Amino acid sequence: MQVKAVNPSGKPFIEWVFTGNRFVPRKNQDRHKQGEPNMADNEKEYLVGTVRPTDRPEAGQELDLDTLIPAKIKFLYSTMNFTQGTAEEFSTSMPGYEDKAAEFAKMGANLVRPSGAPPFMLLGYQKEQELIASWEKKYNVPMWTSGQNHVKALRTLGMKKFVGASYFPEKMNNIFARYFTDAGFEVLAMEGIGAPFADVPKVPPEKVLEFMLTVAGKHKNADGIYMLGSAWKSVEIIERLEKQTGLTVVHAGPARAWGTQLSLGLRHKIQGYGKLLAEMPG
Repeated sequence: MQVKAVNPSGKPFIEWVFTGNRFVPRKNQDRHKQGEPNMADNEKEYLVGTVRPTDRPEAGQELDLDTLIPAKIKFLYSTMNFTQGTAEEFSTSMPGYEDKAAEFAKMGANLVRPSGAPPFMLLGYQKEQELIASWEKKYNVPMWTSGQNHVKALRTLGMKKFVGASYFPEKMNNIFARYFTDAGFEVLAMEGIGAPFADVPKVPPEKVLEFMLTVAGKHKNADGIYMLGSAWKSVEIIERLEKQTGLTVVHAGPARAWGTQLSLGLRHKIQGYGKLLAEMPG
């Protein structure tokens, strides 16, 4: 298995250390005066392994908010190389996910994230819980899927009935809706934006915002908005969406950075990407 020790933008991994009164990249810490207080030696280091669903080129990747967490976290990545985004492609992926998760466990990861909500949601809510619990016991490392993390975020924010959206077709969206219904939520809608799987990153953020406002506008009794998937370039529209609708948004990107921090015992608030990261509840 190939493992990339890089940050989510594809650039070489940068370790952040606390020097004096601020966080700086390790490569720049030699700029500080000798003898200046340095807490890097006392700062705990973390290793997080992520099994990504796709290996999109850098130009096709959404901003990964993990890179904004001001802590010494080394992120390792492997990928399932999904290309079609279909139920058929996802249905045989569990052995591959387990093999890659096991490799990260052998490396001593503090957390393993089998990422990509659809493959696990296809199992159903209860079977997903049982599978991940068995992997955690077998490999002795905390793990959670995207779906599990999203459920936790929705519950933490007190959402009970929400409108949801993704970039998958109706058949898949019905599966997602059933997953959250089984988790105890009232899913008022789970609509797809209608873009081909390979072209999702090309959809302009403004078009995504317009689509989400339309979906939310159909359900005035919703108490939240859910956006499934990390491929569409949409983290920049989250705050505007929250302000224009008055609803809190659970989006895959901020939710991943939020859940990762909670799992590692961190509480760094990050502004600009919605209430979940800005307030770090939980």
